[in-house]
Amino acid sequence: MPKYGKKASEKVEKAMHERKEGTLKSGGSGKKVTSKKQAIAIGLSEARAAGGKVPKKKSAQKSAKKSSKKK
Repeated sequence: MPKYGKKASEKVEKAMHERKEGTLKSGGSGKKVTSKKQAIAIGLSEARAAGGKVPKKKSAQKSAKKSSKKK
């Protein structure tokens, strides 16, 4: 069973193309994105917002594990 859906790969591919063209901007500061990892993260974030099949963020998984251990 695949971890990521088709929408996720489309959004990541779009973000990578934008990064290569130099038009991809980060959300907070609006600076130009040059990192491949950051472009992938932006694409996955957009796919998550669009309702695509994308696993939870690592930080969200860690906090969920901590809260379940406390109970």
